[in-house]
Amino acid sequence: MIQNNSLPQPLTKVLLAPLAGISSLDYRLLNRRFGCKFACLEMISARSLSYQSKKTLEMMKTNQEDRPLGLQLLGENPKYILKALEYLDEYPFDILDFNAACPIKKVTNHGKGAALLKEPKKLSSLLKLMVKNSSKPVTLKMRLGWDSPKDAVETAQMAEDSGISALCVHGRTRFQKYQLPLDYESIKKIKKSISIPLIASGEIWGGQTAKKMFEETGCDAITVARGSLGNPWIFKEIESFLDRGDIIARPKIEEISQAIKTHMDLMIEHQGEKNAIIKFRKFFIWYTKGLRNIKPLRAEASLARKRQDIIYLNEKLIAQAADSS
Repeated sequence: MIQNNSLPQPLTKVLLAPLAGISSLDYRLLNRRFGCKFACLEMISARSLSYQSKKTLEMMKTNQEDRPLGLQLLGENPKYILKALEYLDEYPFDILDFNAACPIKKVTNHGKGAALLKEPKKLSSLLKLMVKNSSKPVTLKMRLGWDSPKDAVETAQMAEDSGISALCVHGRTRFQKYQLPLDYESIKKIKKSISIPLIASGEIWGGQTAKKMFEETGCDAITVARGSLGNPWIFKEIESFLDRGDIIARPKIEEISQAIKTHMDLMIEHQGEKNAIIKFRKFFIWYTKGLRNIKPLRAEASLARKRQDIIYLNEKLIAQAADSS
């Protein structure tokens, strides 16, 4: 294979991160309709892909609307990574990301994700293997370290020397998981130490937090993760604030209601009604975050089985908002 080191140009400033159990095709398409210009698949296990797991192949569904697209690979065994790369050679994605950031125990206990930060030589070897055998640009997602950021700059420079095209850094160690505060200063030090683009990750909840990340780290781009849950408007909000300093008001209840219906119907189209509605229950919770007197409707949503159940709750949502106005 011939390595392509060039990233899609121009590299968008705001990317939708891989979200386990969330970033299915329907979720990506919904966010693209609301202004997301680059999205990623859910994290893909190299081992599962090498065995052509039905569940994994289902997670990798895409279409022509779903571009540009990133794919994040998880693994620690060169054999399975090579097998996965053979399959991915013809797969329609634009960036191949490697995960050295996932902090959950069922991943790190097997030497994957953030656990690779404890083995920098092995991480370097895996990155070189991927760069050599991938026809797409290879990037790395890392945390600041396992339990301390003291070696973060050295790890980042090692990754760059391995031939990657960009580096994504989450501003916490594995030990911190998702606890505050975020270490902007360490991301800034990494940015100054490398010549490839740096994508910063962590605590992006809207336009103001996005601007804070750019200003305090000097990063080239950012990823939106949990901030997009029930909030596809975040991409326009960030764009508006970065470009003009405008703060977009929270969407009206009618807009939230329409997004709920659009998202649900996309999920039904791609996953079937039964599976989609069960999975959509959590999204109803996210979409209605912060609304007044919402607890009873959320309780009903947890029991939804059919599309009509959500439609009914959606109608009640609008009626309830009208009554309280």
